[in-house]
Amino acid sequence: MVQNTWLPKYLDKIIPLPRQIPGQKEPLLTLKSFREQFVDVTEKDLVAGGEIYGLPLYVDTLALYYNKDIFNSLGITQPPQTWNEFNEDVEKITVADSNNNISRAGAAIGTARNINRSTDILSLLMLQSGVPMVDDAGVSADFSKITEGKDLGQVALEYYTDFSNPAKRVYTWNDGLHYSIDAFQEGTTAMMLNYSHQIPLLRSKAPRLNFGVATMPQLGESQVLNYANYWAPAVSKFSPASRQAWEFIVYLSSTEGVLSYLNATGRPTARRDLIEQQKNDLDLGVFAKQALSANSWYQTDNLAIENILADMIEDVNFGRRSIAEALQTTENKITLLMQRK
Repeated sequence: MVQNTWLPKYLDKIIPLPRQIPGQKEPLLTLKSFREQFVDVTEKDLVAGGEIYGLPLYVDTLALYYNKDIFNSLGITQPPQTWNEFNEDVEKITVADSNNNISRAGAAIGTARNINRSTDILSLLMLQSGVPMVDDAGVSADFSKITEGKDLGQVALEYYTDFSNPAKRVYTWNDGLHYSIDAFQEGTTAMMLNYSHQIPLLRSKAPRLNFGVATMPQLGESQVLNYANYWAPAVSKFSPASRQAWEFIVYLSSTEGVLSYLNATGRPTARRDLIEQQKNDLDLGVFAKQALSANSWYQTDNLAIENILADMIEDVNFGRRSIAEALQTTENKITLLMQRK
């Protein structure tokens, strides 16, 4: 299994789906069929040079988890659909004393190391803002796009870190609070942004927690963009039975083959024909529909990039660098990483 951002790093270790099987008239799967069967982000992640290197069994996306009891007690009737609404709800919910000690957080957002998937959340904000992330050739980071006089990367980074800035109205989180999942589970934070696999974990650890899951906030209603995270089966270059392995993966990712996997794991589907079936599911409906608008970005080494982005957030939070300096430093580090490849 390869994570959806791993292909650039592990391309030389896996073998693509064969275009033709000796003795068979029809190929196992064509690129045209791949595009017709699976949501768009999977081609971006799993296809390189016209070759298919993995087939998705599911696609997960970030969504909004919210505490229904807190929302109800404050008269908030619906979870926020836009980031402006998110800001308003954060201000209504957050309880902090004169020393900026937070007893109830509106949302787990703004820092790096005590928020699960913090760098995914920041990546989503940057993509939603229109930041290209990397250049078309995939050889350098491109966080500094200027549009209408605005550095979109700076706008996204400032927006994210404002939630941990006591001087801002949306201040709601700091490094002294419990880890985001724990804080949500304990009922001391009203919202967190996470993937579908947290649903069964929350139910097992906090069976009395009254929570809901809603679509990820967007900049507006005109353009919807979500953030993908998933794993896909691939075949090792050293496999002694690569043809048989690919035959199995093609079956496993088919409508017939993947149903047993989805039912056993409770994952949201990557197949277009099964989204209609899942979209009314109480748990998975949000995630299944979001897969259609999911996006990702080219990462030569996802773990190294995750640490670089986390350091950038902390550089701003702790005042080590200005937002512009932190963003430029991060762009330089990721470009250097890409050029080492």
